[in-house]
Amino acid sequence: MTVGQAVKAGQTLCVIEAMKVFNEVRAEQDVTVQDILVNSGQEVEAGQPLFRFGSASGNAAEGTHV
Repeated sequence: MTVGQAVKAGQTLCVIEAMKVFNEVRAEQDVTVQDILVNSGQEVEAGQPLFRFGSASGNAAEGTHV
């Protein structure tokens, strides 16, 4: 993922490892990546935002994050 990248619904955003199990996080709708809030390999907590998104048309979708 890169900032500004368009993402389609169902596309894998990232993979999270938890207790040796790898889980894909997928987009629920078409969006554009506005910000990446964590680095690859960084430990994250349950419920921690990973990305900030805007609508696929480029307008900010306020409060939309994964």
